[in-house]
Amino acid sequence: MKFNIVNEIKLSYSRKGNCERSIASSRDAMEIFREHFDADELDYRESFFALYLNQANKVLGIKKISESGISSTLVDVRIVLQAALLCNASGIIVAHNHPSGNLNPSSSDIKMTAQIKEASKVMNMTLLDHVILTSDSHYSFADDGMI
Repeated sequence: MKFNIVNEIKLSYSRKGNCERSIASSRDAMEIFREHFDADELDYRESFFALYLNQANKVLGIKKISESGISSTLVDVRIVLQAALLCNASGIIVAHNHPSGNLNPSSSDIKMTAQIKEASKVMNMTLLDHVILTSDSHYSFADDGMI
């Protein structure tokens, strides 16, 4: 059999309005992430979100990347960047929670951050921060000089 068909790929992104929120600090980002994380599950299981920004650091959108177990969640860098490309983002801020309440980044957190940062560079985007949330506090890679 000979196949001459190449499937067409269609991607779409719809902005239903302009967001006037800007990010000037890790606190600004943390507040937006807290609005989207399920507060009842912050101490239960890990979730990972990405926040996408334009060149002026105005929010384009937010996407849940994964939701998983008690002590880890799988993050595919390609999914983080796919959404960034789709909405023409210039900047990315990622966040996940630590149900344990420990704010210290794990070696896996540091490795994943480095992977997202390098992949973003290739696409001419900037990973601006990685925020770790607990039910009562947050940690910022950028504030601590880790990015």
